[in-house]
Amino acid sequence: MNLLSLMLAATTAPTTEAAPQMFFQPVNFVTNLQYMGIGMLVIFAVIGIIILATLLINYLFSD
Repeated sequence: MNLLSLMLAATTAPTTEAAPQMFFQPVNFVTNLQYMGIGMLVIFAVIGIIILATLLINYLFSD
């Protein structure tokens, strides 16, 4: 058997476990907005720290 036939056999083999159920609940998006906002605030703060560190290093080591 070549590699392609082994890969096809592995991907087309029947599975015994059931597929997980997905439910569309729009309220979860609204409740997760606070976590997204906190994450964006942290990213903004880290970018600010990087900018300040760059300015400080540029000031300290400039001629």
